[in-house]
Amino acid sequence: MDKFIDSTIVGVFLDGKNLIAGIVRNNLLVKTVSRRINNSGSEEKILTELISTITEVFEEDVVGIGVGVPSLVDTAKGIVYKVQNIQSWREVYLKDLLESHFKVEVYVNNDANSFVVGEKYFGSAKSYENVVGLILSQGVGAGIVFKGHLYSGTNCGAGEIGSLPYKEYDYEYYCSLGYFEEKYGMKFDLVHRRALKKDKIALAIFEQYGHHLGNLLKTILFTLDPEIIVLGGIISKAFPFFKKSMNEIVRSFPYKNSLKNLVITASEQSEISVMGAAALYYDARNLTLTK
Repeated sequence: MDKFIDSTIVGVFLDGKNLIAGIVRNNLLVKTVSRRINNSGSEEKILTELISTITEVFEEDVVGIGVGVPSLVDTAKGIVYKVQNIQSWREVYLKDLLESHFKVEVYVNNDANSFVVGEKYFGSAKSYENVVGLILSQGVGAGIVFKGHLYSGTNCGAGEIGSLPYKEYDYEYYCSLGYFEEKYGMKFDLVHRRALKKDKIALAIFEQYGHHLGNLLKTILFTLDPEIIVLGGIISKAFPFFKKSMNEIVRSFPYKNSLKNLVITASEQSEISVMGAAALYYDARNLTLTK
């Protein structure tokens, strides 16, 4: 990967309400622009905002663009379907549109896949070949790196682990932001603030959350057997408060060899959404170079 890691790439992350674009060069995010978008606007209006934002950071030496979006994606054709919180984006040929405008290669993938390749190239997973990046936010989704490369599945559906049945509902119910409000009547931000003040109720809530997340991680171990699991998304900011109870559950995993060298950590990259989007380019180029 060192042959082209010094290339200048634009990374773009669109989460349905916010848009961030940045330049990644030599392992560093050197320039960013962020803005709120009118997510109720037409497909064309939002696309215009996207192109305008990319243009603000675009430089002459840019050789590619990576885009991460919270949606279903046809990764080969770069088509995004049913983007979360953007009603008008039902089927957008994003790769073709951006390549036509900027005249560089464009790679598009979902947010969890962008996250995990970001961790592989720029974060905690640099030294590992088999990685799971788990996003804990509005939803629960995983990105998978297998033998050093992103694995998206046939239809970009690999890693949709939050939809697996668990207890009365599914893992997304018990491990996403909605859990705190549905179960305890408090938003995550409030529970987190109270935990920082050592509030006993908040600490007990995170203890229960850790139990549920631990069971999700055991499911990941049964199905994917990674070397490292990196937690991302807003809930990962509270990692110290659920780490202990999570690990108690994970330690009950029956195959002890899988636990021997397993690393479970929270992302330390504050700009991983943009850097991960840029890493889509690196992953695609690396896969091409090693075929």
